Amino acid sequence: METTLYDFYDIVSPDAGAMIESLRAYGYHLETSIADIIDNSISADARNVWIECSWDGENSTIAIKDDGHGMSEEVLINAMRPGSKNPLQERDPKDLGRFGLGLKTASFSQCRKLTVGSKAENSETAIRCWDLDYVNLCGEWRLARPNDDNIPSVFSALDDTKSGTIVLWEKIDRLTKGTDPENIKHQDHFFEQLDIMRDHLAMVFHRFLEKTSGLKIFLNDTAVKPWDPFLRNHPSTQHLPLSHITYCNKKISVKPFILPHRSKLDDETYDLAGGPGGWNERQGFYLYRNERLIVPGDWFGLVFKKGQPIRKEQHTKLARILVDIPNSFDGDWKIDVKKSVARPPNIIRDDFQRLARLTIEQAISVYRYRGKVTERNTDSSFIFPWTTSVQHGVYHYSINREYPLVADILRNSGDSGKKIQAMFRIIEETVPVPLIILNGSNNPDKIQRPFEDTPSEELGSVLAEIWKSMTDSGLSQDDAKKRLTNMEPFSDHPEYVTEFLRKKNTGE
Repeated sequence: METTLYDFYDIVSPDAGAMIESLRAYGYHLETSIADIIDNSISADARNVWIECSWDGENSTIAIKDDGHGMSEEVLINAMRPGSKNPLQERDPKDLGRFGLGLKTASFSQCRKLTVGSKAENSETAIRCWDLDYVNLCGEWRLARPNDDNIPSVFSALDDTKSGTIVLWEKIDRLTKGTDPENIKHQDHFFEQLDIMRDHLAMVFHRFLEKTSGLKIFLNDTAVKPWDPFLRNHPSTQHLPLSHITYCNKKISVKPFILPHRSKLDDETYDLAGGPGGWNERQGFYLYRNERLIVPGDWFGLVFKKGQPIRKEQHTKLARILVDIPNSFDGDWKIDVKKSVARPPNIIRDDFQRLARLTIEQAISVYRYRGKVTERNTDSSFIFPWTTSVQHGVYHYSINREYPLVADILRNSGDSGKKIQAMFRIIEETVPVPLIILNGSNNPDKIQRPFEDTPSEELGSVLAEIWKSMTDSGLSQDDAKKRLTNMEPFSDHPEYVTEFLRKKNTGE
């Protein structure tokens, strides 16, 4: 039974021409529009998506074909309806849509004529068309039904398939208006945009493309290769511990990565790892909804310390953090129609700030130390003179009492043991951390490495004392050699360690 709150009302339908033109202004780019179309293909369980872009000046076309389960005529008509889904309705957990606008707004933002043909299993092909010029002319929401004489030939590909969908863009004025098919510059610009599109799709859908039997995307018959933002297979990438943040009785997974320093990467890997927009642009949180990348690197307006917002700066560029959320959190994260903007809910904002700070500090240490991997808490093969502990969110730095030279001094300190321990405590409590951070932020490339520019003979004498401390403690020479190689700060100067050990072996 119908329930109304008001006895008197007017039905005010939007003007068709004005409304459909307004739907073009959502701020899509070509690559984000295509990604929205592919979202529908993935939701339709497509295994392959083919994008065919044909250059012909203002008559250029773009067609997106998939082998998903397709749509019946009734379902297609509803899918062509602007606002075909209520964002408040509960959806399938695998659904990548939300507003029921993606197909239409993404397409309208790029073209003035959208034709969709689809075929469900055991059904005939259904085709419908939105022609914006025709809607403006008639002033009504007329979804055209092309007859046999004016159906584009591209849709004949559905005749030989069990199921699938083809989206055809014509009059793609945002990209080709005013272009001449014989003009080389115009043609080059067209294909440059396709390169941008390819890189964007490689980034947004990389987790689908990485799977052995997963999605395949082809751009003009060339397979799109996945771009991994986290360089997970590189030996110098640091995989920090996985965290889970509970929100509304569901878990959000957060996995930070510290990418390798420039010195650890060859030129080709370094350029590729920068990704679309480059290293600085691609740092921050990577928000995924159902494995589809929504936000490719953003600090979400979080603050670092003393209310200062986290900015995309050179010394933080190695920090990238993977975040997985379910599609039921779209509204809470304020994900927009374009699926390009998001913000964490206020109730868990502090958790994200804490994780951002921890990751940034680790990334800065790698950047400042020019490539030395410093997994202090996870890699037992390295021996550090300083240790870091966190209590109640507060960091404390301590001299490592197990460091060979320190342990040797304490072992042989006798009556001076208490004085030495007191001296260590004074040093630990007065480490000028704020000044170090300030100087490092203002002049990140002027932070000196340990023993940088130190004469080799001076470094050699320090090495000799460390060596004596280890062997005096009963360590075998073979074990002492291994520890010396992995010991901070000598791990940063392998050439001096090699020379020192050579002299030890030859008795020089």
